[in-house]
Amino acid sequence: MRRGELYRVYKGISHDPKKYRVFVVVSRQVLIDSRFSTLICAPIYSSYDGLSTQVRVGIEEGLKHESSIHCDELVSIPKISLTHYIGSLSAEKVQQLNDAIRVALSL
Repeated sequence: MRRGELYRVYKGISHDPKKYRVFVVVSRQVLIDSRFSTLICAPIYSSYDGLSTQVRVGIEEGLKHESSIHCDELVSIPKISLTHYIGSLSAEKVQQLNDAIRVALSL
């Protein structure tokens, strides 16, 4: 598992209208490789509002249609839930993700 990879995650009972949602792993690689059981991830939605905390993604990353990563909604997800690999971000998209996270966290 690597930072910038996309996984489809079963959400079960939640307020999210979808049973599954795609997330991108944003935790640092040291944490991913550790025994720590959860990772920080950002959800991907089909909507794009043009915010500086959103990153456009799509077919090139393994998705079915144009979407966006929403860095204002970071969540902790158990590693064992990240099993359905979808694709990964290019180096350029990872840099855009880094910039969006900086804005979202006011760093």
